[in-house]
Amino acid sequence: MADAGVLSVDKIAGVTSFDAVALVRRRLGLERVGHAGTLDPDATGVLPILLGEATKLMAYLADQDKAYLTTLRLGVTTDTGDLSGRVLSTSPVEGVDRAQVEAASRSFVGRIKQVPPMYSAVHHQGQRLYELARQGVEVPREPREVMVHSLEVQEVDGACVRLSIVCGKGTYVRALASDLGAALGCGAAVSKLARTRVGPFTLADATPWDILSSAPAAELWARVQPAAAALAGWAAVRLDTRAADRFAHGQAVEIAPAGASDGTLVRVHAADGRMLGVGEVTHAGRQTRPMRILHADRPGPRVRPA
Repeated sequence: MADAGVLSVDKIAGVTSFDAVALVRRRLGLERVGHAGTLDPDATGVLPILLGEATKLMAYLADQDKAYLTTLRLGVTTDTGDLSGRVLSTSPVEGVDRAQVEAASRSFVGRIKQVPPMYSAVHHQGQRLYELARQGVEVPREPREVMVHSLEVQEVDGACVRLSIVCGKGTYVRALASDLGAALGCGAAVSKLARTRVGPFTLADATPWDILSSAPAAELWARVQPAAAALAGWAAVRLDTRAADRFAHGQAVEIAPAGASDGTLVRVHAADGRMLGVGEVTHAGRQTRPMRILHADRPGPRVRPA
């Protein structure tokens, strides 16, 4: 996997996640490129871009927790849940203080039910909801269970509320804003949204957009992390030559991390450190069976596409 790895990008406002993927594909001369979790066009922040064989890990990275900083505007609701949308209603904001916002926020922490916004990438009968919304069509959406690990009020300044959020897969910050605004009785919409973390990838380590756009390709390749970085928080097993060959051919191996229960997903590496893929612990914690196999991920100098 000479061209495999992860390039974490700091997306700017005004471009789509697809735009970011297309730019990386063009700058690095690769065909297999994907991202781990869509960011709204107006949102900024961490967008991990997976390259080559590492694209097989997209779903596993997308499943990991994400962190956001967002600013809400109280007293307004829109059809998108942010200020880019059509205004549906306005309300006066009187007497809403930090204590009230903190009290209302508590009911949105933990496992909660959330209705996906019409302007979202959720599928409905073969179409994405945002495609229907752009046609002026609204369809019923079933509430989905999502996990919000924390929702902290950073600041309340008149009609502006700044929040720090850590949440699980599938959580829509715009829906949280709408629901919190409804709980406060005045409505709310997102005015600014920045994603500060996706799994192990933080904003501090993300490649700035200007560097992505104009730096020499060699500089971008130097910023690419190994595929295993996408699963940095996982337990791992290292296989000898015989076991590595079995795993690479789709067979279970007689090894698993100490104390791991059945169903646990683990990184699987060869003795020389190269990542072989993703395994699942089975047989009462005694075996690891292949779930995703990565090919030819060998450590050492990267051979870059011409």
